[in-house]
Formats: sequence, structure tokens, C-alpha cells
Amino acid sequence: MINLIVLNFSPIGLLDLLARRVTLAVSTIPDFTDWLVAAMLALVYTAIALPVGFGSGFLKVDVQTSSPTITGVLIGCLLTPGLSEEVFFRVLMLPHPGENASGLMLWFWGWASLALFVVYHPLNALTFYPIGRSTFMNPVFLLLAAILGVACSGAYLQSGSIWPAVAVHWLAVTAWLLLLGGYRRLYG
Repeated sequence: MINLIVLNFSPIGLLDLLARRVTLAVSTIPDFTDWLVAAMLALVYTAIALPVGFGSGFLKVDVQTSSPTITGVLIGCLLTPGLSEEVFFRVLMLPHPGENASGLMLWFWGWASLALFVVYHPLNALTFYPIGRSTFMNPVFLLLAAILGVACSGAYLQSGSIWPAVAVHWLAVTAWLLLLGGYRRLYG
């Protein structure tokens, strides 16, 4: 097993650790319990996000019916944010369960990962994705992103696999874009 104290790693050692994390996360096949936990986390997220989103006016029922839009969102969200954000904010930042990290290390990296995940969205809007500026700086969006980050972290740490976290993230974002006003909010 891998013992992790990042500050003691050379750059090469750190790169080896990160490569090992990605390899393990991608190749670990989730079992039934892992998928069950991910489904429960998605349901808990939904139970929080819907009342907060509708109560604040951030979410609105707005179903996208265009086949190209639906296809583009379903495929596009698998890659970004699904895979790309889960690799960076969960797989690279959180200790893999096989590393047997202490509870303190899990809490530290969990909070660091969550903070960066939330801050990333407004920074992304200010730099590379200006169309998302008003959305990605909205406090309700940031709260929902933080709760989603917790759910995705839980799915990853439970399974040691990227796939349940990707599924939770993908499901939340595609539902928002295709059913709950996200697409119109971002693209008009």
C-alpha cells in the first residue's frame, strides 16, 4: 500500500503517485454496493438540490426537446464536467482508498478538493468560459456545486473507482441542463 505525505515526495515521485491514482481509479470496477452508495448519494443530492434550487428560483422546469441538443449534452457532459473534473478534483486530489490514508489526511484533502472544486467554477467563468459568468458566480449554484462535490467525493472514496463519481456528476449536470433550466440559463 502507498503511504502518502505529499510534502515528502519529489516531483517524479508525485507524478508516479498521481499516475498510479488515475490507473487505479479508471481500472477499478465498482461492485453492486458501490453503485448502490452512488445512487443513494445522487438521491440525497437531489433531495437537497431540488428544494434549494426551486425555492431560490435558480431551477425552473425547462425541458430541452431538440435531439442535437440532447445528444450533445449527454455526450459532452460525460467528458466535461464528468470525466475531466472527476479526474482532477477527486482522483488526483483525494487519497485512493488503497493508500490507507489517515482520517486526518482524508479530511484535509477532502476539504481542499471541495474548496478548489467550488472556486474553480467562478475562476473558469472569469477566464475560459465567460458565457457561464452569471451562473457560475451565483451563490445558489456554488452551494449546489459544493453539495455535488461532497456526493462525488463520497462515491469515489467508497468505491476507489472514478466511474460512480462520474455517473453522479454526469446525472446531476445533464438533468440540470436538459430538464431544469440550465441549458437556457447558459446559452439563452
